[in-house]
Amino acid sequence: MRPIRLPEPPSPTMGVPEIFENGAYNVIRRAVVIGNGFPGSENQSLGLVHALGLADNYVLYRVTRPSGGINEWLHCLPVSLHKIFYYIIRRIYSYSRLIVSRGKEIAPLPSENSGSVGLSSILEADSKQIVNMARESYEKDGPLLVVASGRDTISIASSIKRLASEKVFLVQIQHPRSDLSRFDLVVTPHHDYYALTPQAQEQIPRFIRKWITPHEPPDQHVVLTVGALHQIDFAALRSAASTWHDEFAPLPKPLLVVNIGGPTCRCRYGSDLAQQLSAFLTNVLVSCGSVRISFSNRTPKKVSNIIIKELANNPKVYIWDGEEPNPYMGHLAWADAFVVTADSVSMISEACSTGKPVYVMGSERCTWKLADFHKSLRERGVVRSFTGSEDISESWSYPPLNDTAEVARRVHDVLAERGLRVRP
Repeated sequence: MRPIRLPEPPSPTMGVPEIFENGAYNVIRRAVVIGNGFPGSENQSLGLVHALGLADNYVLYRVTRPSGGINEWLHCLPVSLHKIFYYIIRRIYSYSRLIVSRGKEIAPLPSENSGSVGLSSILEADSKQIVNMARESYEKDGPLLVVASGRDTISIASSIKRLASEKVFLVQIQHPRSDLSRFDLVVTPHHDYYALTPQAQEQIPRFIRKWITPHEPPDQHVVLTVGALHQIDFAALRSAASTWHDEFAPLPKPLLVVNIGGPTCRCRYGSDLAQQLSAFLTNVLVSCGSVRISFSNRTPKKVSNIIIKELANNPKVYIWDGEEPNPYMGHLAWADAFVVTADSVSMISEACSTGKPVYVMGSERCTWKLADFHKSLRERGVVRSFTGSEDISESWSYPPLNDTAEVARRVHDVLAERGLRVRP
């Protein structure tokens, strides 16, 4: 006789119309992501939306700036002022056709975005349009989750919150360097508050301290992380392992993956680091089964050329040529260890989410808050400096960085305090 299977007891809300739960207006079913065109920034917003279960129900908007020519001198301005100045310049140019300086003709101004396609071809973030969408769909779909990341998105995101306060829940990723009360939640790494530490105060002349932000310690609006948010989790790694199985499974072990970024204002390097990295990698080849090297779109030619010249002919080494498909996810899934240049918080955070050994190259060249980031990782035992004397076959582990999931839990908690919840 087959056993009788009793039905599961109903949950407190199962089968109950939402109007009797907490009200249909307390359920968040969709999101808007406001990006700035930089993958490292937008990836943080997309990672959080994914962790909240809204990966299939969001719209991506983008704050864009005109680029090329004189625009490179206007990037220090807020986006709105930048566009106003550029509009004025183009209007003047449309009347004069040629700008004459000291009796010489200057070449015509380049078109927007360094090409013939203007800003109208991009899904441009417009605060009024997003506010109207939030208002029109509120009765049917409840409040709108807005997730923004990067300096250029701050004014748009805060305007949306100001115009539709009760119909929007706003999460701003990266410290906005402004009044935090304009946002429901601010997600930012610990090292963004480096300016408030005693070490930083010693480095800042007293007469400019008031210009360095943030000025105050984090308050209830702030969720602190160790590194950057991203879309790498167990499910993504498992999927990548299956997708890239045929290419990576046959490779001799251990597999060392090397991710090379590019110098920044807080982590300057050039040919000297490339030479040093090549020498260190040559030293550890004896303990490697395979080495896979990738460059980012920020890697200077002088750096990549040295790496290619020194290592491309070694039979253990494969250097990705930049053609599709990008093996980055396969590398994260199949690598036994990583070497990552110190300039990229995002690449390091993603590698550290795997729990595998991560060696950082060039952290001694980093300054200010980026140096504080590397210090915190070393103190946690998450990374080690790459010295060229490592035995790559030696495995070591640590609690993987899990910032994205932890932030998602915090968002759920704050929403619950306000009587809201996310239902994908």
